[in-house]
Amino acid sequence: MIGVAVFAAQFPSFLFSPIGGVVSDRYSRYRVMIITQVASLVQALLLALLVLFAHYTVWEILSLSVLLGIINGFDVPARQSMVHEIVNSREDLPNALALNSSMFNMARLIGPAISGIVLESFGAGICFLLNALSFVAVIISLLMMKLPKHIPSSHAKEVMKEFKEGWTYLRHTPGIRNVILMLAFTSLLVLPFITLLPIYAREIFQGNASTYGYLNSFIGLGALGGGIFLASLKAGSDLKKTLFINLLIFGAGLILFSHTQSLTLALAFAAVSGFGMMAQTTLSNTIIQTSVSHHMRGRVIGYFAMAFFGMQPLGSLLIGTISHYFSAPNTILAEGIAAVIIAIVFLPLLRKDILKEKDEIALVELEDPTVTAEE
Repeated sequence: MIGVAVFAAQFPSFLFSPIGGVVSDRYSRYRVMIITQVASLVQALLLALLVLFAHYTVWEILSLSVLLGIINGFDVPARQSMVHEIVNSREDLPNALALNSSMFNMARLIGPAISGIVLESFGAGICFLLNALSFVAVIISLLMMKLPKHIPSSHAKEVMKEFKEGWTYLRHTPGIRNVILMLAFTSLLVLPFITLLPIYAREIFQGNASTYGYLNSFIGLGALGGGIFLASLKAGSDLKKTLFINLLIFGAGLILFSHTQSLTLALAFAAVSGFGMMAQTTLSNTIIQTSVSHHMRGRVIGYFAMAFFGMQPLGSLLIGTISHYFSAPNTILAEGIAAVIIAIVFLPLLRKDILKEKDEIALVELEDPTVTAEE
């Protein structure tokens, strides 16, 4: 049922993210974000009221989860594409994306630990109500931002034609395509390990909601460390090589975590997993943001969101089913091994992309000696 809940919340993003990418390229990303955040506030408030008044059924909760997934399908492409409108210097973009992810993981570090205590003390309804109130701060922050005035572009083409253009663009840019494919396989086979954490908290470590919160917090702690590491990378660093190494670290952390019986060791290995996990989204996003053409950014980010948010719910169903028959520890062990295999399989493709990029730079410099490698 946890797998079904995750599926309901995330699979709609898989369906709607490409369309959300088209919307992001056609209209003001800032206004799209305002609309999606207000819609998220309404969804969260409805969920809180349902639980607080105890008039809810499973299908109602799952329906609201589907609604949130649809909203995120439009929110994520606009949010990620808007980074270029916030950060003026292209050189600062990788650090900005890493710092943004660090903030996300700082919240992930603090939030679950607090929520476990609130859940035990006040119940799920209060947790959902606090979640709804948090969107007010997000909306206020957006309203305080000063962004360049949006210049509407002509929309001579149909939405589906622009959608197909994004797909064609990916087919002809293997450097971006392979990164998205790598993320898709990781999201399907490795990232859903989080689905099994409640089983570890309750059955393996004989704990409660607080134990589950601690496991999430240490994953967030490791991810925060990974974010700080990525933010400290110098301009010109080999991001694809770093992505490969961090995927290996991610896999090793899961393998070590899978069969440990000690909560202390499990928390340490969870932090290692979080460190490696951090790079999968942040570096993939950075590589795409710094490589994609401006007029295709929203659509490509839509496919990025499709790979990240769309594969995870399918993976949650798959991992939940496998763990039912082969146990949670064996399933997470298999996920760790899958991470190592994905890294090894995609390494030649990533290297090929890097060599091709270097050859293109050398060709440009040969044809025009006044053009520098940075240009």
